[in-house]
Amino acid sequence: MILRTDGLTKRFGGTTAVSDLSLSIAAGEFFSLVGPSGCGKTTTLRMLAGLESPTAGRVELDGRDVTERPPRARDTNLVFQDLVLFPHMTVAENVGYGLARDGVPKPDRQERVVEMLSTVGLADFGERDPADLSGGQRQRVALARALVNEPAVLLLDEPLSSLDRTLRTEMRTELRRIQRDVGTTFLYVTHDQESAMSMSDRLAVMRDGRVVERGPPEALYTRPRTAFVADFLGDANLLSASVRERRTDRVTVAAGGGRFDAAVDDDQSTAGGVTVMIRPEDLRLDGGTLTGTVRSVEYKGAFEEYAIGLDTGETVRVRSGTDDRAAVDDAVGLDVADAAVVDGEAGPAPKTGGRG
Repeated sequence: MILRTDGLTKRFGGTTAVSDLSLSIAAGEFFSLVGPSGCGKTTTLRMLAGLESPTAGRVELDGRDVTERPPRARDTNLVFQDLVLFPHMTVAENVGYGLARDGVPKPDRQERVVEMLSTVGLADFGERDPADLSGGQRQRVALARALVNEPAVLLLDEPLSSLDRTLRTEMRTELRRIQRDVGTTFLYVTHDQESAMSMSDRLAVMRDGRVVERGPPEALYTRPRTAFVADFLGDANLLSASVRERRTDRVTVAAGGGRFDAAVDDDQSTAGGVTVMIRPEDLRLDGGTLTGTVRSVEYKGAFEEYAIGLDTGETVRVRSGTDDRAAVDDAVGLDVADAAVVDGEAGPAPKTGGRG
């Protein structure tokens, strides 16, 4: 493992920002820390960069204890949320600044700068001023400057948050391409779960200073262990349920006025009541075990989104192709294509609108 933390903890007075956090990140991995504002992810990043001293715990980089080392003595670089490029320097001079500071001879420095600008798609931009660049181009310059020193781990603190949606989507693709091309380990911190899931090999979801769950994006989306992660990583219908039958990895539950099967882990308790998660795209408007009435319909382009008031009084969200249409006040039946048992209580009725 290239980066490891053991029991990392940070307290500010009587407030614990990060509590007993242990992570292991492999060389060449794109790993993301995600969570709501105030969950401790940026404080964690600052401790990894050496900008904050932990109250307790240990940070190892490539097998060496770097817990007490200052930023310049760690083989890491940090890309901040607010990009700071030197306005009096050209793009090439900005990228090569760290190399010049480290005493790299000019011919070697120029060669590495040219190579890195080519990697980020700015081969012909070396002599330009930063003020003449677009937001996405400035972001690429910042990445090139952080990567040209060949750090073991690149730490990224919400680097795409200031970009508009179209540019942010474009830069997600570019960021993943660049990471694969250079092979550097990326640790990406964000509250934008869509970005994290689209780019990461693995991610960890934080809440109240702790990691709640970790794993590959697809696994956390389709089979989250907790109601919190189910709701945070996209939209989730969370229903209270009682178990009617349990098998090895499936249970039959009664929920929402009907019965259906749901996935369950071997070590999950199903004694008493449970909570089941159903993604909106896993409910079908073609008749089935759940019945209710259409409360609202929103056109989303490739699909329509329905709020369905179940006969039990609960509300679920359904995403369906535009060929399967229903109108407000229509009585409908819903088939459950996939569901999973999660730990934690069912939350309030589903939110309206997207999550951004």
